[in-house]
Amino acid sequence: MGKIIAIANQKGGVGKTTSAINLAASLAVLEYKTLLVDADPQANSTSGLGMNPKEVKLSVYECMVDGVNPREAILKNDLAFLDILPSHIDLVGAEVEMVNIERREEKMRDALYKIKGDYDFIIIDCSPSLGLITINSLTAADSLIIPVQCEYFALEGLGKLLNTIKIIQTRLNPNLEIEGILLTLYDSRTSLGNQVVEEVRTHFKSIAFKTIVPRNVKLSEAPSFGLPVIVHDAESKGAISYLNLAHEILDKNGMSK
Repeated sequence: MGKIIAIANQKGGVGKTTSAINLAASLAVLEYKTLLVDADPQANSTSGLGMNPKEVKLSVYECMVDGVNPREAILKNDLAFLDILPSHIDLVGAEVEMVNIERREEKMRDALYKIKGDYDFIIIDCSPSLGLITINSLTAADSLIIPVQCEYFALEGLGKLLNTIKIIQTRLNPNLEIEGILLTLYDSRTSLGNQVVEEVRTHFKSIAFKTIVPRNVKLSEAPSFGLPVIVHDAESKGAISYLNLAHEILDKNGMSK
């Protein structure tokens, strides 16, 4: 059975979608069968892999709300080992539609359980909120990566997220673990960036990844080409960072080939 890893932080602009796309692509390049689930109504992971969300016929929305089998919605990618379960704007309405449904927090888990055995990894790109879709993602996940940007308000809101995780572990998903905290948007030239790295490593020593993702032009421009950075420019610092992160996760899970 594959491992489901959610990437979540209710703060926007922390490199969440960038991390989801590029971690999934790095695992795929290493020949681990990987599915990227776009659970964000903004559908940035979908467009970041070169697909037009407006042309998506079936998405994660239909899988959760209408019980469509995810295999019918999954789209292939140019990378042989990478598939995507896309999103579209209708996902915004899912939160409202699901309010009165029984077991509404478990719809994503129900959907992904049907295909968990088809993949080595399923990476979920969560929306930047702690709404019902994100709670569904965390209920479905085996573990969670929290991206934290190396900027002034980095740790603000982290307490709220960790509190939500505790509630989910108590009530919905006792097996949810924190895979790690990932430092993103790092600029080694600023003392602030170095200060945040130090602070996170002091507070969260055991769960902070060794890999730090730098600010990187190639990483920023890759989505406009509809490509993961490893395809756009495999030698860029951004591509190397996410490849290192993939290796770190594989080692941690005893899955290195």
